[in-house]
Amino acid sequence: MAYNVALNFEDGVTRFILCNENEKVLDAAYRQKINLPMDCSDGVCGTCKCHCESGDYDLGDEYIEEALSEQEQAKGMVLTCQMVPESDCVIQIPMASTLCKTGDQQFAATIERVEALADSAIELVLNLTAAPGIAFLPGQYINIQVPGSDAWRAYSFSSVPGSPRLSFLLRNVPDGKMSGYLTSQAQPGEPLKLAGPLGSFYLRPVQRPIVMLAGGTGLAPFLSMLEQLAVSGCAHPVHLLYGVNRDEDRVKLAQLDDLVTRLPGFSYQVCVADPHTATGCQGYVTDHLLSEQLHHGEVDIYLCGPPPMVEAVMSWLEVARIEPAHFYYEKFAPQR
Repeated sequence: MAYNVALNFEDGVTRFILCNENEKVLDAAYRQKINLPMDCSDGVCGTCKCHCESGDYDLGDEYIEEALSEQEQAKGMVLTCQMVPESDCVIQIPMASTLCKTGDQQFAATIERVEALADSAIELVLNLTAAPGIAFLPGQYINIQVPGSDAWRAYSFSSVPGSPRLSFLLRNVPDGKMSGYLTSQAQPGEPLKLAGPLGSFYLRPVQRPIVMLAGGTGLAPFLSMLEQLAVSGCAHPVHLLYGVNRDEDRVKLAQLDDLVTRLPGFSYQVCVADPHTATGCQGYVTDHLLSEQLHHGEVDIYLCGPPPMVEAVMSWLEVARIEPAHFYYEKFAPQR
């Protein structure tokens, strides 16, 4: 039995390693050419101390309390020189990836399809040319180089991890380098360079109800999360509020309808800011957040949208005096 261990570095880079049965994380990382911080490797110095955000593991008893106290253990702190995974795990590494002699990975892909879903949104579908798939945490993003330039743009995966077929939901930015390339030049089969995965916005273990708040193409990471939950299962209700400016900006509704049938407990609502909308849900997502959806704060909130939306939700929660169990968010601003 082997387990996938995600190493999240403080500079946003995520690297996945395969940890064999009864293999310590530090040894597995070193075997795969990632030099995690260490000094003694005997559970004495505490240099390799990290936070395990999710997963099961055994710490054994070959370390001293000065290196890892009971209080630290209770908070999920681990010594990677002693930690033996017993499931897939996510570990936060308090150091930049470059200091561990690693960094984001490079991938080559070819364009399968570019589709204008609306005036404001483009779907990009790629096929990896060599790797069987990219390991990432649902919700993370990757950088894609604009062909013919040295410019890179960051886009969240809307596909599930591990698939050789990658999908992205992009905002169509007027005069944008990537938007311009995709809408006027891109052809099926053309190559693209990718680097990543990256980001601290990703799906955590589901332990309570979830509310997802998406603004425009900020829907992309939630599609990845929801597709993953449809595969792995979810015992808690998940509600998505998807906000757009106009009726014609609504995209991927067929996929969301399909997810309702495949993911028990999932529901969604589309909010349209335009006062002349033909839908019955006019306004912003904060106009349609209901107290019963927030479970008196016993809820995890995920938010992805432009900065004004993120700030508006934060202000709304403060005024409403609601403090969720966890609040994860990612701001994005269009780049030309």
